[in-house]
Amino acid sequence: MKTSVYQESADYILQRIPKRPQVAIILGSGLGNLADSIQDRVVIPYAEIPNFLLSTAPGHKGNLIWGILGGNEVICMQGRFHYYEGYGMEQVTLPIRVFKLLGARALFVSNAAGGINPRFKQGDLMVITDHINLMPNPLIGKNNPDFGERFPDMTRTYDKELRKICDDMAHIHGIPLRHGTYIGSSGPTFETPAEYNFFKSIGADATGMSTVPEVIVARHCGMRVFGMSVITNEAYDFAEDYENDGADVIVVADKAAGKMGLLFADIIANM
Repeated sequence: MKTSVYQESADYILQRIPKRPQVAIILGSGLGNLADSIQDRVVIPYAEIPNFLLSTAPGHKGNLIWGILGGNEVICMQGRFHYYEGYGMEQVTLPIRVFKLLGARALFVSNAAGGINPRFKQGDLMVITDHINLMPNPLIGKNNPDFGERFPDMTRTYDKELRKICDDMAHIHGIPLRHGTYIGSSGPTFETPAEYNFFKSIGADATGMSTVPEVIVARHCGMRVFGMSVITNEAYDFAEDYENDGADVIVVADKAAGKMGLLFADIIANM
């Protein structure tokens, strides 16, 4: 897409918000209620923003929210866009470049994920330390030099300082954390037992259908990145009656949203 497309979206949002955001946040399945902790909210439905898509996935409310979190101005997506919804990668990641134009210096991403690591339990919070991408790379095609260079480095994708702040804040609040590698695949089917075992064999700790494209574009834009997954199911003990249920995913994620919101606010306050 031409820079003018992203600029059109950014210009519209700037007309609706009182101040440029410092941090952008993307809330995944069942995590939309985390936005309730944002103060002085300005709510803009995606349908009103030029070039924005509609979020069709369950548990994604489809609002862009400006407000104050951790004493700083944030812009928050209450639901994201997915490749499996039939959108192209440029469309899925459009908000990231818009956030860059708005002035956001960091991107916080969250998601609901299946736990591959056998130590992980339903309801755990996992700080993302790295990722594996099984989706088309969103940077394929002509590079847009207005946002970044042709070959962005992904060696230290998830900001070490932000992860350290999260660990410190979690210790203060007594919130247990996991740390691990997130693997992103296209969906929309949940994975087979063979696929879960394959993901484990190549180093993944949790799996989902989002996040990675957004993170790649954020790094292309030079933004700092912090990521966290809610482990919504334990995908390593395939008992006879085991099955994945999308409704359960949302319920478990919703229960964890309060803890995640507390940590996000503390990280933003101390970054």
